[in-house]
Amino acid sequence: YLIWQCYSASEDLGCRRGEFSRKHYGSVELLISSDADGAIQRAGRFRVENGSIDETSDYTPGTWRRTDVHLENPEYHTRWYFKYFLGKVHQNYVGTDAEKNPFFLSVVLSDQNNQRVPQYRAILWRRTGTLKISLPYSPTKTLSVKSILSAMNVDRFEKGPREILNPEIQKELLVLEEQEGSVNFKFGVLYAKDGQLTDDEMFSNESGSETFDRFLNLLGDSICLQGWAGYRGGLDTKNDTTGINSIYTVYQGHELMFHVSTMLPYSKENKQQVERKRHIGNDIVTIVFQEGDDTSPSFKPSMIRSHFTHIFALVRYNSQNDSYRLKIFSEESVPLFGPPLPTPPVFTDHQEFRDFLLVKLINGEKATLETPTFAQKRQRTLDMLIRSLYQDLMPDMPKNMLNRRSFSDVLPESPKSARKKEEARQAEFVRVGQALKLKTIVRGDAPTSLVTTGLCRKEPWESQSFCSSFPYDIVCGDSWGQSLLVATDSAGVMLLEDSPTLPPVQVFDKTLTVKQMHVLEPQDLLIARADKGKDARLYVYRLSTLKRGIEERQLVRTKCDSRENKLEKTKGCHLYSINTHHGVELRIVVAIRNKLLLITRKQSRLDCLSSIATVTGTTDSPVEDFQYIREICLCDSPVVMALVDGPTGENDHMICVAYRHQFDLINESTGDAYRLHHVDSNRVNFVAAIDVYEDGEAGLLLCYNNICIYKKVCPFNGATPMIQPNTSEFHFSWNQMPNAIVCAFPYILAFTTDSIEIRLVVNGNLVYTAVVPELQLTASRSDIYFISSAPINSASNCSSRDTSSQSSPQTPTGYEMPVFPSPLGDGEAPSKHIYKIPLSNLIGRSIERPLKSPLVNKVLTAPAPSVIGPTPIIASTTSLSLSRMEIKEIASRTRKELLGDETEKNEQENQGGRPEENSRDQHH
Repeated sequence: YLIWQCYSASEDLGCRRGEFSRKHYGSVELLISSDADGAIQRAGRFRVENGSIDETSDYTPGTWRRTDVHLENPEYHTRWYFKYFLGKVHQNYVGTDAEKNPFFLSVVLSDQNNQRVPQYRAILWRRTGTLKISLPYSPTKTLSVKSILSAMNVDRFEKGPREILNPEIQKELLVLEEQEGSVNFKFGVLYAKDGQLTDDEMFSNESGSETFDRFLNLLGDSICLQGWAGYRGGLDTKNDTTGINSIYTVYQGHELMFHVSTMLPYSKENKQQVERKRHIGNDIVTIVFQEGDDTSPSFKPSMIRSHFTHIFALVRYNSQNDSYRLKIFSEESVPLFGPPLPTPPVFTDHQEFRDFLLVKLINGEKATLETPTFAQKRQRTLDMLIRSLYQDLMPDMPKNMLNRRSFSDVLPESPKSARKKEEARQAEFVRVGQALKLKTIVRGDAPTSLVTTGLCRKEPWESQSFCSSFPYDIVCGDSWGQSLLVATDSAGVMLLEDSPTLPPVQVFDKTLTVKQMHVLEPQDLLIARADKGKDARLYVYRLSTLKRGIEERQLVRTKCDSRENKLEKTKGCHLYSINTHHGVELRIVVAIRNKLLLITRKQSRLDCLSSIATVTGTTDSPVEDFQYIREICLCDSPVVMALVDGPTGENDHMICVAYRHQFDLINESTGDAYRLHHVDSNRVNFVAAIDVYEDGEAGLLLCYNNICIYKKVCPFNGATPMIQPNTSEFHFSWNQMPNAIVCAFPYILAFTTDSIEIRLVVNGNLVYTAVVPELQLTASRSDIYFISSAPINSASNCSSRDTSSQSSPQTPTGYEMPVFPSPLGDGEAPSKHIYKIPLSNLIGRSIERPLKSPLVNKVLTAPAPSVIGPTPIIASTTSLSLSRMEIKEIASRTRKELLGDETEKNEQENQGGRPEENSRDQHH
């Protein structure tokens, strides 16, 4: 009836989930270049990415496992003001904080990606940067400006916020948002012949080779600069002073212009080729195409005299197997950025190489803008713009601002007498915003979501339907093989099969109210925390006994049947946690008010197998296997707990606990507490503490409110943890307050009330936001299961993503629409739908490399093949005319939307055809 196994691949993947490594992203080296006589010319520290394989080592092209290629912090997900505010009714406020620094706040009640999930979005503009946050909408509770600012940790003011009524404020706020960086990019392309070791030699090449020309053709289209109307990247489009032609393309909505050394003006008199260096030397990212085989002297960044270029992408072509090899040099201060290079970094599929290279270049330039040099410059500019705007608004304070609405509701109900005036003001406000939006699109500076290049593929986080309709509310759950064990609020504990034909099987009846559970297949163990208050206990069961009961169709177990399964000393517990790597020794820490109880159970995997084989000779209850080690008293009751494995396992294990306004580390052996992190906020909502292991060394992801902080906890010095200072720490903010966090390298996922926010672990950069109405995470220790009130929208799968050209620019195209639940239609009965994201999809595609955990020396096996069927691939194109046509079409369509249906009717009448005929012609 059911397929059972003691140990599953998902269990192994579950242990891998908390493993991550920055070595995927290269290591820092001191690079020195010398002249022909051996004298040192220049030196610099660069992070070198080479796929962890030596350049001269043998490789078999096409055998590497590809990494997932994502644009990080994609503008279409990060430029909120343009996407959600501009051209729509919203409120803008101005005020000064307690330090007398001016700030601006924009608030809109928007529909989450047009999926009928209303929510408040707020942007706080300050001199230190921009803060964005989403807050859930409640029809019964109106949100105030004060509560929004409080959620952004701004509680004290010198001058309380007042609303700005002048519609022209939208133009100024759009300028503030554009300080985040351009949506279009310019990259240098430098041609180097075999043996050339100085920048003067490289810049002096009048023309390139045939292989270089093929590479340029792969990058984009050759365009004539004279009269060019698109993004020009600083090149002259009137007088041909910067060359006749250049290379240009559009990639996922970004216009890219390449400054090609052999296309820029060449001077026989000027050996330094100043005109060429003026452009390429001022590019943040430069591609160096080097001729010659792998044994030739290789390019080093120190060969180029430029204080501005931070990233070099070295490309070499191998004619023997028609492949490209890639190597990345990043200046030491540039934060990590993806995608990491495959191993070996050799590409035989040219289109795949193009996708990888362009994404790497775009992500690299964005990462460079976060270096201290650029960040300080941007902060100075932002500070100047905010102060200037504040001073310009001061004279208009009385007539163009509303004091009476300073702490009013975001969307107030106006009195009837003033309603017409308010509606007229809002209409003018929206008209100005829409005109500004249209102008930005036509100018080519809009964060649109055009996909004119790149393969359409299934993303690793795409979900599969597990159970299309489940009638009960789920409290918690865990995966059991390919099944899901869930505790419900009113029907006990049930086992759900991944099959629509098999009904749920009840394991425990409703007398046992389970609040938390773990299914440990290698240990043949189910751990459950049941009941509440003084009656709460930890229960332990053998999975083999439960399995036998289900197979033999025995009576459903009750609370009375579980008397032999109680861990008595856990009476009154409100929380428990287990260690991640429990293959050698299972450790459980149980919280009973402000007391921690440490429990262990030692059993190897072989013991597990033998115990199941001879299950008739063992007792049904595993209670006797557990031993109580010690009690530890805390100063308060913990809200969140995580166990951290020490490198030796000898008196160096730790427990991370969160309470009050702090995260503390507790030594398991001594009970000594160390302050790990203090939360500087009036209100604290602790979300999670996740133990992760970076190259075998322990670290913690601390999540509270909408903040996530990575703290490295190494090395352990005897019984005292050395909390390492800021060398490898980082922090980032979620756009919405999470209810749960799941780490699955290279991703970290936040589950909010109505969305899944997907970021990268190593840098916190946003990759994707998926809308999931009424979302609840159910299980995540191996495969990820979540619940939603809405069924999956079959129309938003990959095969329908070629509809992007028919979508309005202010709404997501099919490419951005998540393959997640869409909202219920009117009149449908609410029901629970359960979805599954296979963990192997998330972590199985990252570069395969042995990652050692402190306790378990695992041999990592390749993940099982994904159950996702083949995906139709949309033929990609680099056609220049197509991309420009799409931009013009968006502008034309948007103009029609803004001006109304009358304009469209007039145009159709002028063309002398019926609307149906015109639409058919356009389609053809």
